[in-house]
Amino acid sequence: MADRVIGAADLEARLAGLRPVGLSERGTNRLAWTVEDAAAGEWFATQAASCGLLVERDGAGNRWALPEGDGPWWAVGSHTDSVRDGGAFDGALGVAAAFAIAAAAPELPLAVVSFADEEGARFNTPTFGSRALTGVLDVDDVLARRDDDGVALADALRGAGVAPEGLREAPAALGRLHGFVELHIDQSRELEVAGAPAGVVSALAARLRARVTLRGTADHAGTTPPEDRRDALAAAARLIVAADDLRAAAGAPLRTTAGRILVEPNALTSIASGATVWLDARAAAPDTLDTWLAGLEAAATALSATTGVAIAIAVESRSAGAVFDADLRARLRAGGAPALLCWAGHDAGILAARIPAAMVLVRNATGVSHSAAEHVELTDAAQAATMILRMMEDLA
Repeated sequence: MADRVIGAADLEARLAGLRPVGLSERGTNRLAWTVEDAAAGEWFATQAASCGLLVERDGAGNRWALPEGDGPWWAVGSHTDSVRDGGAFDGALGVAAAFAIAAAAPELPLAVVSFADEEGARFNTPTFGSRALTGVLDVDDVLARRDDDGVALADALRGAGVAPEGLREAPAALGRLHGFVELHIDQSRELEVAGAPAGVVSALAARLRARVTLRGTADHAGTTPPEDRRDALAAAARLIVAADDLRAAAGAPLRTTAGRILVEPNALTSIASGATVWLDARAAAPDTLDTWLAGLEAAATALSATTGVAIAIAVESRSAGAVFDADLRARLRAGGAPALLCWAGHDAGILAARIPAAMVLVRNATGVSHSAAEHVELTDAAQAATMILRMMEDLA
């Protein structure tokens, strides 16, 4: 068994069937609960059949390719949904590699999992499927969320053939797993700098997403004197700068991003009456996030007093990060792969709170991800997949 390897050509052949789904000049668009997502499900079923695996879908819409029997099994996988105008490898590479591993070692007790709505791009529901599987999803909250077209998530689920009432039953499927390993593109240049084709994640950074709502007064852009304005957009700009200044002064590893802003009435000659800003913050330690958030709230209070704009901050999601299973990490690093702290959120990190889990990243020379320019060399990906195959053989 030791001479079995995953080949780059195998990965390319598997990805070739998925790559065109949702592809445009701008990038890949396979948002959850869409026709493109359904087409990805058809690809998943074809891959499963080629490996002699049976396809199931749990209460959260996660897709499973399972050996015969009741388990428990080890699982490998990732996700097939994308962000808007995303890349061809984020998530998809991990699922394709999982099928390649399952095909190379059909005697192993190995399942393939594709988690539903990992990106959360349509309803702001990141790691939806893995959170449902581990029982930490706020079901009532997410079912009421609406996309940019006003479609409720509950209705989108029904349209995709997933019963919303089944979300609470999803954790029942977790008991059939020994553990989980995810292969994913590196979304930084760390492995390129290290000169390594693959690395093993030691932990995921702590992170939070906050929504800042600012309410001012609409007025004429030409006739309203500066001292009479309650400009929500100007206040939003100042708060974004304050968030970055707090990051720079943190004295600990911290990354913050103002990723999205909506403005009302969004007219050229009108003072903005409202603005909504979404902020993303990530840190090596959770208490760094606490300090940053407290500073942001103090800055918002002071800014509201000087501008007359009402400012409210709501934390929409938060994670303390995750530390991956020490034994699995040691087995994966037996060949000398470097250890990494990962600053992105992943399904493996959600599962790590409940079952043994690990994560392998594949070198990304540019570090570009969530973009049409995203790229990995499949020879590197094949080495990463072979690392997981070796570990699964050892565990068996």
